[in-house]
Amino acid sequence: MATVNLETLKAGETATIAAVHTDRALSYRLAALGFRIGKRVEVIRHGRFSGPLHVRIGATDIMLRKKEAQKIEVQTLA
Repeated sequence: MATVNLETLKAGETATIAAVHTDRALSYRLAALGFRIGKRVEVIRHGRFSGPLHVRIGATDIMLRKKEAQKIEVQTLA
């Protein structure tokens, strides 16, 4: 298993959240959305022109800024 940033995954890839490297306020907001260590996340699509990242955690679809996705470390399942 390789550890990479969430932003580097391609559409259709799935990974497990390993760490969230943000300040406390953003960390709490992401946790409330489901971004917790051990949760599985799937990349649905990347926005055009470095736009937001569309991800799915469980049954919840979330749009993340590229800047925020770079702070989420995931372990790929391959």
